[in-house]
Amino acid sequence: MQVNPAQEPSRDADVIIVGGGPVGMGLAIELGQRGIRCIVVERYATPQPIPKGQNLTQRTMEHFHAWGAEPQLRAARTIPPEYGIGGLTAYNRLLGPYSYDWLQRDLVKPYYFTANERLPQYATEAVLRARAAELPSIQTLYGWSFDTLVQQDDGVCVTITEKNGSGHKTLRASYVVGCDGARSSVRQQAGITQTRTDHDRLMVLLVFRSQELHRLLERFPGKSYYNVLQPELKGYWKFFGRVDLGNTWFFHAPVPPGTTADNFDFKAYLEDAVGAAFDVEFEHIGFWDLRFMLADSYRAGRVFVTGDAAHSHPPYGGYGVNSGLEDARNLGWKLAAVLEGWGSETLLDSYDLERRPVFRSTIDDFIAKSIDTDHRFLDSFDPEEDPAAFEAAWNQRAAGAVGEVHAFEPNYAGSPIVAGPAADSQCSAKGSHVFTARAGHHLAPATLSDGSNVFEHFGAGYTLLAADVPAHTIELFRRAAQSMRLPLKLVETARTQEFTRYGSDLILVRPDAFVAWADNDKFRPAEDVSRLLRMVA
Repeated sequence: MQVNPAQEPSRDADVIIVGGGPVGMGLAIELGQRGIRCIVVERYATPQPIPKGQNLTQRTMEHFHAWGAEPQLRAARTIPPEYGIGGLTAYNRLLGPYSYDWLQRDLVKPYYFTANERLPQYATEAVLRARAAELPSIQTLYGWSFDTLVQQDDGVCVTITEKNGSGHKTLRASYVVGCDGARSSVRQQAGITQTRTDHDRLMVLLVFRSQELHRLLERFPGKSYYNVLQPELKGYWKFFGRVDLGNTWFFHAPVPPGTTADNFDFKAYLEDAVGAAFDVEFEHIGFWDLRFMLADSYRAGRVFVTGDAAHSHPPYGGYGVNSGLEDARNLGWKLAAVLEGWGSETLLDSYDLERRPVFRSTIDDFIAKSIDTDHRFLDSFDPEEDPAAFEAAWNQRAAGAVGEVHAFEPNYAGSPIVAGPAADSQCSAKGSHVFTARAGHHLAPATLSDGSNVFEHFGAGYTLLAADVPAHTIELFRRAAQSMRLPLKLVETARTQEFTRYGSDLILVRPDAFVAWADNDKFRPAEDVSRLLRMVA
């Protein structure tokens, strides 16, 4: 059993988190709600007003529910709820004859406890900062920059500098987590290498105001983001998104090498994508390099990386911020388990073993695959040359867009801390949405016999859901968990219609709402229960 480092007075905190964006603040809340002492070091005093990371999935909103911040986040949205947050893909011009619905995340809503949401990242950050301020175990150092880290056998020393002042601090903690972006200094100083795939594309990010564009796009009610496929871009998108309803927009697109804010006609570039002239008032013109990056490890001793520090990719499909927040949820409960004395080093190692393959799959099976698929489509079909063939292929793409939403189901089948028939499986972003409780997969919601939902019972530890299970079987789990100091909540219910969809009467759920084990066997010898709990923790 681990010694609780929180009892050692020489430490300033249990965990130092470098980077106070959504991922860093989410991790702090995940830990802080458990009483784990955190220090968040963030160089910006206030959230930066650049709209990015806007599409929050149903799964991500489950995190905000668990963090006690879901109502506040929904109240902060900048587009009225009744408008909708759907997407659209168009060929050549937004106002042209060919378009279809894209990334229809509402299709998978039944498999999650919460609905999805859309708002700019700076609004999300503000909500998370406010929630963190409510937790006494979280200390935030805004306006401070990370300098160095030194690992020791029993902890990590970090030096930081006041960004607009002369202050210097040396901090000591049991663990350090780098949430400091794609150019992560924490990753570099920890010696964690990365594999990069450069697509050799300079991209522009424009933020602009245009009420006229809103009027032009009223033909697509309920749409908040739009991507345009143009043959000359070889599968890379021109991508529009609403920041609010009717005024402010952002736009990503490839631009020629050497493009600057002063030597390119961005207004004409926008109008070419829309297919009409409209008023434009630019607020921001920035550039970034399109590439994929995946850290070769998410852990180096007592140092971990999450979010863009661990993986980065083009902002296609809204995978980035959602993946980063899942990193935070996955790592947070595992760090807390070790610091509280009931978790093992195997549990900490499982963060890399679960999350890194999932993002590898996100790159290969969704983002890079999408670019390649679009490129091949644009090379193969042209409505001017063969309208019938183009329209048939376009309609097939529209049908496939539905399948993509259903197929993106990150899971940990094959994880070393999952007990189930998944020995030949591997952690992946590719799966399927079903109601069956499967080891390593996210648990779908279900109403219990008392009218509550299973998600209303999840807390800081494990949850055992038991439907019409004999008392002696439940007692085996209670005693085994107690002997291990494993936090386990027992939830008994009659076998409701929705619970029956799980296909199991006994389901062990992890703190992150993934299934650790599921079985409908109502009797298990005590030694089997103990072995099971030791495996998952």
